Amino acid sequence: MITDWLKTTLAKQKIEKYQKTIQIINKLEKQRRNETDEQLANNTLSLKEKIKKGKTLEELLPEAFSIVREASWRILKLRHFDVQLIGGMILHGGEIAEMRTGEGKTIVALLPAYLNALTGKGVHIVTANEYLVKRDANWVGQVHKFLGLSVGYITQEMAPDQRRENYNCDICYTTNGELGFDYLRDNMATKINEIVQRPFHFCIVDEIDSILIDEARTPLIISGPFEAPQEKYNEAFNLSNELLKEIDYTLDEKGKTIFLTESGTKKCEKRLQITNLYTADNTWIFFIINALKAKDFFYKNRDYILRDKEIIIVDEFTGRTMQGRRWGEGLHQAIEAKENIPIQDETQTLATITYQSLFLLYPRLSGMTGTAETEKEEFYETYGLNVVEVPTNKKNIRVDLPDS
Repeated sequence: MITDWLKTTLAKQKIEKYQKTIQIINKLEKQRRNETDEQLANNTLSLKEKIKKGKTLEELLPEAFSIVREASWRILKLRHFDVQLIGGMILHGGEIAEMRTGEGKTIVALLPAYLNALTGKGVHIVTANEYLVKRDANWVGQVHKFLGLSVGYITQEMAPDQRRENYNCDICYTTNGELGFDYLRDNMATKINEIVQRPFHFCIVDEIDSILIDEARTPLIISGPFEAPQEKYNEAFNLSNELLKEIDYTLDEKGKTIFLTESGTKKCEKRLQITNLYTADNTWIFFIINALKAKDFFYKNRDYILRDKEIIIVDEFTGRTMQGRRWGEGLHQAIEAKENIPIQDETQTLATITYQSLFLLYPRLSGMTGTAETEKEEFYETYGLNVVEVPTNKKNIRVDLPDS
């Protein structure tokens, strides 16, 4: 089955490379079975010495993969199938492995993570939420710990010292959000001891299409306080209730933009007793637009919840509440005015980056998902990443229907 798949989807050179490497790993597996736990773990030091003497990671890949496969069996009772070895090789090669749901992507990541961690430069494994971060670090992370590598993870409540300690581990599990905000904070640091991350080296992104395509242009923003003119927010919200949709203003649902019509502009000018709403020294238009956005685009118990007179954002991708996060550019204050709660000071943007720009900082980037083929052109054009489909271990008898 694997041979047929390789012949139809990969170039001959790549076919031979995968087949040859799998054969070597399978031969080494017999040798690993005869090693004691101590001997198996000591192979890590041996491989590190070989790297110091000039061996490349590609040359050490069969040895490294055979070591992880045996350690995984002893610790987790999970042995990597040949197709999972292929997935590991794809990830190490800086490509995207498309693997069907249930094919074991979590333990596939163990293979290239171990190999690349041998350099001592660190490996990041990025997952979608904190539950998976903790689960994977504490569960499959046992394999790497058994082999003598340090494993850490990053969660929202961690203090800077804890973050630094975990980022300095050989392998660190984190979410894309925590990774991005730590990067921004490090770039704002004024002292070397305030920095928690070390230079980026190798990254494996789980559910890579969700993070690098769906959320690619989502800006991560760190803001500072700026005194808010509370009376203007309240006045703007009262005015927004007097404006009629499609008569005084139009809206674009997809782009979340709002435009005042001529009728709406005149109504605002009359209500505010000003002659021109759009002069350079007049800021009312920004308050009015935000008030309309708060009214028409942002709904309680969908986009945010109200808890103890505080607006808590709900993440549109995960559905999780984002305590402490605030919308910028006056939008959060406009929603506070809408809900008739105390208006907190505004924030001004101090640092910002998109996920697309963040992950392009890695010298080596790879990822896994069950659905990458449909975005393969965008992956290549934006990130230079190829998508390689990995066959299932057994013939797939499930019928996968299209989404629509």
